[in-house]
Amino acid sequence: MALKSDRNEVQTDISFFYNAAATTRGCLVAHGATAGTGASMDDGANLCVKSTSAAPLGILLNDVVDKDLTRTHLNQHKDEVQKGGKVTILRKGYVVTNNVTGSPSAGDTAYQCETTAGNVATSGTNVVGAFLTAKDGDDYCKVEVNLP
Repeated sequence: MALKSDRNEVQTDISFFYNAAATTRGCLVAHGATAGTGASMDDGANLCVKSTSAAPLGILLNDVVDKDLTRTHLNQHKDEVQKGGKVTILRKGYVVTNNVTGSPSAGDTAYQCETTAGNVATSGTNVVGAFLTAKDGDDYCKVEVNLP
């Protein structure tokens, strides 16, 4: 698991689809190669991806799975979303995640990682927010997300 339950979701966005490989919640996502137009609430072209170069959208709050839905169902208790479905993205708030590169200290600025897609780092070009704690023994730390 890449996200702990200690979180505060101030602002989320549900207008993006995730169609890349299966992934766990807690990773940073950015705009995909295609973008929707207008409100784009149900435009399948409005994609998000784990990226190191595109401007960050926020933290993914769903597990994305690739299951044969004729044989099993999505686990709603784990907040699973089928690959290609709509995902929830945290734009403002804080999460406790282990998708962190480097050794942050409390108060450090959190950036989009330039080398590992989906991670938050202590240096980079795109600011995501700030680290509220350092990493614990399991590599989890609290990250404030504050995207415009």
